[in-house]
Amino acid sequence: MNSAPRGGAYAWYVVAVLLLAYTLSFIDRMILSLLVGPIRADLGISDTQMSLLMGFAFAIFYSVLGIPLGWLADRGSRRSLMAAGVAAWSVMTAICGLAKGYVGLFLARIGVGVGEATLSPAAYSLLGDYFPREKLGRAMAVYSIGVPLGSGIALVAGALVVKFVTEGGALAVPLLGAMEPWRLTFVVIGLPGLLVAALIALTVREPQRAAAKDGVARGEFTAFLRTHARAIGAHFAAMSMITLVMYGAMAWIPQFLHRTYAMPVAEAGLWFGAATALCGAAGLMLGGWMADRMYDRGQKDAHLRVIRLNALLLLPLLCGMALAPSASLALGLMVLMMLIGTIHGGVAGAALQMITPSRLRARMVALYFLVANLIGLGCGPTAMALVTDRVFGDDASLRYAIALVTALAMPVSAVAATLGLKPFARAVEAAEAGAA
Repeated sequence: MNSAPRGGAYAWYVVAVLLLAYTLSFIDRMILSLLVGPIRADLGISDTQMSLLMGFAFAIFYSVLGIPLGWLADRGSRRSLMAAGVAAWSVMTAICGLAKGYVGLFLARIGVGVGEATLSPAAYSLLGDYFPREKLGRAMAVYSIGVPLGSGIALVAGALVVKFVTEGGALAVPLLGAMEPWRLTFVVIGLPGLLVAALIALTVREPQRAAAKDGVARGEFTAFLRTHARAIGAHFAAMSMITLVMYGAMAWIPQFLHRTYAMPVAEAGLWFGAATALCGAAGLMLGGWMADRMYDRGQKDAHLRVIRLNALLLLPLLCGMALAPSASLALGLMVLMMLIGTIHGGVAGAALQMITPSRLRARMVALYFLVANLIGLGCGPTAMALVTDRVFGDDASLRYAIALVTALAMPVSAVAATLGLKPFARAVEAAEAGAA
């Protein structure tokens, strides 16, 4: 067990290692958004089938298996669970490149989801024991930088692959034979994860769990959910709508820029990748700082207020981007959207740590991911694809699908967060009293 001071130098080293793992997970997860064209052409599939690879195939097992994996994280070694998961999803990502058809690729994406389901429930729980409450928002924000950083790297890498696809053919790879560039991309980005798995196993120490001496009583988690149902329900509902819109937008923005403004896919990927990596990271840090600052000033509902603000700002920015009359205006709004529309990232996880006892945290995070990802990641990309295919019936109408889904979801998010402010504040006060 670790005895280093909470929030000290080693705690931040753990954040850095977990950030690296989270970054790799989002590279593996988001690379598909720039490979839509090559994969569709090679496998002969539609936008809706492609969206199932980007969302449902990954999300269903990523979300559902998070519950038993969270149970394991609450009772066993979080470090070992994370190391095994990183190794598993890295191997499955490489296997995506070897899939011979749509079904094989679909099953490999399920495998990636199963592996990635181990990381965040255990990581959130671990960081909750490494950091005091007044620093938790910033620590979670730094860990969550893996989302925009990994997504940005995936988008830029995907853009380069798309450029190569248009200029060259298959490559001869030792032992594997001739491979299309999109297939080789999966192999190349998957294998480095094995090194990160070893880094976690060898250098991350398991911290002492807060209140570990109390154990976990049978039915305690269910009782906790009932006691704080309004606070937890508001958080889950607000974040589910945000993740639906954000995952949907991140899956389709490169194609939106290409279809609406005739921007080359490689160029669209570079723009979106840079905005995602740089502005998304800045937005996460801004949100973590805001929540910690507001909490220090006595606002017990600070974290939920930041989530509500995110929804209110995302509505005009994303709708404006989708309906912009020019590419330059769309790119400007996209940059602002990735800066301001990502302030929820670290705050959402920190909010759950603020109200949940240490011995229940991994399961709470797993339940959150079950709800938010089934709705957000599982439905977001497909919702925008279905509106494009079934409502408008025209690939060029993707912009209207993005705007319509955003306009419907963001008011629901803001209302849910508003209804949960007082119950959430009471839950934080109860957690503070329990910790004291």
